[in-house]
Amino acid sequence: MSRIDQKFKELKKAGKKALVTFITAGDPNLAETEKLVYTLEKAGADIIELGIPFSDPMADGPVIQLSYERALKKGSSIDKIFALVTRIRKKSQVPLLLMGYYNPIFVMGHEVFAKKAKDAGVDAVLIVDLPPDEADDLNKILKAHGINLVFLLAPTSTDERIKKAAHKGSGFIYYVSMTGITGAKLSINDELSSQVLRIKGVTSRPVVVGFGISKPEQVREIAHHADGVVIGSALIKLIEKNAKNTSTLHKSLSRFVASLKKAI
Repeated sequence: MSRIDQKFKELKKAGKKALVTFITAGDPNLAETEKLVYTLEKAGADIIELGIPFSDPMADGPVIQLSYERALKKGSSIDKIFALVTRIRKKSQVPLLLMGYYNPIFVMGHEVFAKKAKDAGVDAVLIVDLPPDEADDLNKILKAHGINLVFLLAPTSTDERIKKAAHKGSGFIYYVSMTGITGAKLSINDELSSQVLRIKGVTSRPVVVGFGISKPEQVREIAHHADGVVIGSALIKLIEKNAKNTSTLHKSLSRFVASLKKAI
């Protein structure tokens, strides 16, 4: 059982939902990212997503796009992120998911990527532009290394796509709360609830909701329907705002994440 499977099992037993946090690996730099992971975990994050910076992040809004640019300028790369995860694993067993785009993984090679991820201590991978229809080869290799492959679903996903993501994916289902890019304004309505119920009618896997969520009251409402909530752009904004004052950064991030955890 992966760390992610174990985490959801523990949360379900305790009657709780997962707080999933996203930060970009290398923003403001990789040494600080390591410290941010510990701060997020201590403040209550159940699962931490590390974004692999990419030069053409088509699913991400300007906030995360700029964080990728900053990380790339600081020299962040997949190999350096694996080294970062290796360092984190010496101090923490918090579930870690790498989120990125397919091109860098294709260039590295599926087997090499999967082996390095396993050796470092990565628990799961989410590849934004790799649909379940085209993921069989990589999925087979990741499974052999005990790594979950998480798929995205959206309001426009067909019944067929939902069944494929549920059948081929592992760990959890990531439901994108809106059509568009990260950081957009979210309107929580009956449709979101019905879509989550629609997915849960197909699979017993946990369903987490992300995109456009930035406030404790949003987290509280979504957690009524889903098994977890993802916060990304709001954290990136805090990191960008306080990057030059790390003491303030960690205090601000800790307070904000603790408020989200309390609401979930």
